[in-house]
Amino acid sequence: MRDRIFLSSPHMSDEGYEMLYIKKAFDTNWIAPLGENVNEFEKELAIKVGSKSAAALSSGTGAIHLALRAAGVGEGDIVFCPTLTFSATVNPIIYQNAIPVFIDSNYETWNICPKALEEAFKKFPEVKAVIVVHLYGLSADMDKIVELCKRYNVVLIEDAAESLGTFYKGKHTGTFGNYGVFSFNGNKIITTSGGGMLVSDNEERIAKARFWATQSRDPAKHYQHSELGFNYRMSNVVAGIGRGQLKVLDLRVEKKRHIFEFYKKELGGLDGVEFMPSNGWNEPNYWLSSMTLSGKVRPIDIMDALESENIESRPIWKPMHMQPFFQRYDFIGTDVSRKLFDNGVCLPSDTKMTDGDLDSVVEIIKGLWLK
Repeated sequence: MRDRIFLSSPHMSDEGYEMLYIKKAFDTNWIAPLGENVNEFEKELAIKVGSKSAAALSSGTGAIHLALRAAGVGEGDIVFCPTLTFSATVNPIIYQNAIPVFIDSNYETWNICPKALEEAFKKFPEVKAVIVVHLYGLSADMDKIVELCKRYNVVLIEDAAESLGTFYKGKHTGTFGNYGVFSFNGNKIITTSGGGMLVSDNEERIAKARFWATQSRDPAKHYQHSELGFNYRMSNVVAGIGRGQLKVLDLRVEKKRHIFEFYKKELGGLDGVEFMPSNGWNEPNYWLSSMTLSGKVRPIDIMDALESENIESRPIWKPMHMQPFFQRYDFIGTDVSRKLFDNGVCLPSDTKMTDGDLDSVVEIIKGLWLK
């Protein structure tokens, strides 16, 4: 049996940048949720994406949660959210006792559909915030989304967990809304093993998020708390990994692009195969190379064939409005997201894959069309 080929696994730098920062954290005994690595990681990430301020947190989910709190979202408030996403986008809405309304995707971007979003605004004009996701590193159609949010005076939060290194019209995703969120989970394009970052040009709100993330400890000699707090700060050790990983982000994007182009060249001509969309204004990081099928070969056929050779692949996200826990909430759209889920598959996109690995994946998939 071959060594397992993963969908997307952690990839430390060949230069060992991460260990340099980790060693310094240990040498100076700064291994708590504060220290030079935390401070510098916030600054370096903010500079990288072009945001004025950032807060390093324990997860992307925590970052979305604090963004909602910073936006004033509370009990009974409505929040628009794409249905085609991972549950971590939606769960913080429930943490705040708010109400998600799920918005369909479009085929042009696989992300939130501006037409469906506008329909939702008309149906729920009292909406408090909008969360947009840049799925699989594909940018949503931000001009239209930003315009709608400004028209209705609604806070925009970007879940860019999967899109660090993606550009929309030359600008980093995660920097168009009032708040942007990045994830450094183990499967992301760069990783800190676990962690996230909240970014914003509103430095006062980011300072408030840091305060909440540190158990809302008031500036007093004794432990005093005037607000509800959370244990969401990133450790100095984990932040050291992030600083090292940030140095190789551009290399990881380059490799992800190579993987996508390899698959598209080799598989794009097969009957019924269509790869995730690309647009002139979108420079994706191609976090996961994904495609849809409309012929005799189905996603489960590909996933089973690859798994039999110890190769990992996945379905497209199952829409939130189809999930048992979230079925009771409103959905606006025409079921594009359901069709993408029914017909989509995410191919192995690990940046440690060799061209030989890619050849193996392609050969297995092509074989299904010969049966």
